[in-house]
Amino acid sequence: MFYIGIDLGTSALKLLLVDGDGAVLSEVTKEYPLSFPHPGWSEQNPEDWWRAVVEGVPELLDGFDAAQVAGIGAGGQMHGLVALDENDNVIRPAILWNDGRTAKEVDYLNETIGREKLSKYTANIAFAGFTAPKLLWMRENEPDNFARIRKIMLPKDYINYKLTGIHCTDYSDASGMLLLDVAHKCWSAEMCQICGISEKQLPRLYESWQVVGSLKADIAKTLGLPASVKVCAGAGDNAAAAVGTGAVGAGGCNISLGTSGTIFISAERFGVDPTNALHAFAHADGGWHLMGCMLSAASCNQWWCADILGTKDYPAEQTSITSDELGRNSVFFLPYLMGERSPINDTDARGAFVGMTMDATRADLTQAVLEGVAFAIRDSFEVAKSLGLSIPRSTLCGGGSKSPLWRTILANVLGIPLDIPQTEQGPGYGGAMLAMVGCGAFESVQAACDALVKIVGTVEPDAGLTARYKEQYHKFRAIYPALKTVFPILK
Repeated sequence: MFYIGIDLGTSALKLLLVDGDGAVLSEVTKEYPLSFPHPGWSEQNPEDWWRAVVEGVPELLDGFDAAQVAGIGAGGQMHGLVALDENDNVIRPAILWNDGRTAKEVDYLNETIGREKLSKYTANIAFAGFTAPKLLWMRENEPDNFARIRKIMLPKDYINYKLTGIHCTDYSDASGMLLLDVAHKCWSAEMCQICGISEKQLPRLYESWQVVGSLKADIAKTLGLPASVKVCAGAGDNAAAAVGTGAVGAGGCNISLGTSGTIFISAERFGVDPTNALHAFAHADGGWHLMGCMLSAASCNQWWCADILGTKDYPAEQTSITSDELGRNSVFFLPYLMGERSPINDTDARGAFVGMTMDATRADLTQAVLEGVAFAIRDSFEVAKSLGLSIPRSTLCGGGSKSPLWRTILANVLGIPLDIPQTEQGPGYGGAMLAMVGCGAFESVQAACDALVKIVGTVEPDAGLTARYKEQYHKFRAIYPALKTVFPILK
């Protein structure tokens, strides 16, 4: 049998066709636009996501027997507000995870409602990217649109709705809305009241591998699939990527160098970071996880190379950075191009190069971008260690992980081995694995990971380089506090 995995990303939708042994047989990528209507805003049209599915699935199946497709599972960008009216039409463009317009609403939730109450209600505090602050912003700034809302959904759930006609979400994705009581896996009545919504406006909750329905007859015909194809609830992109890299159960860890950057630590028992610097979310394996998320990771390198240097030959930009220069760079980069979430939670934070002199080179700045992202991931890594968590090693995925240089930098900044999975397809592969569990091919997510996830390489840290990066990291840590009061006046 075949399974389709969907990775609903920020810049593109990626489709995978996977067989029962976990082999990726076909893949298709469909890009779509991203809109920044005001500084700090980030929006997309959900119909663009659906159009990518409609165009992409037939291409994915070209040359294969579509009758063998048994299930579909999606991993998708989290937190985005998709608002539907009484006819299930999209009311306004989706407000995305990296949108920073909700500083006022975040302050209200954290300071007026209070962090302690929010943590009690949802296991988390408010961050600008979360869904609840966006609802408050919409209620204040677009009251007519807010009054029309009949269903509140997340990006990949909109795709599942279009496929099945079912309004659904899963616990991992719902955890990032600031509307879910994560500890008890139910909607928070208190948060619904604070946001001025009712529980009936929220989708039904499922475990990630649970089947929510089958394809609608007309959609099956459009996609060229049997109507019997099962659609599972899927997961938020980071939880799906964790499944795809085997970071499940107690002690699993995955680091993703995608558009955003995350460190994902899985657990069998529920736990909350007392400082709320890390998110406490449900996991796609039925357990829980702690996660640190930075808003700009591989996107920093894309910005630097494509937008500033005018090249998309990323490997070529790194060829002049030799191993003896690692850990000795005098230029530092703050990777806060879209503000920042974990662990500083500052929508005013901005990107910055610091330490440039007349002899600073193009390669120095490129190296600083790669190192700055690694240092920012270490910020969340240090929070996790302060909670007593042991992270002896991690898997690594995401577009940035394809760079041998960046892998080396990150392994030595963190001082741990980084394992490279054989199939580096992130959320889409995890989505396909969840579909396998939902269709009965495996009895659990853990069993699917044990059978399908294989490690093909490991980047080991070097003691000397790790020591040099420890000194560099302490310098990096001093930069943001020194600039924190400057960022708000730059608006």
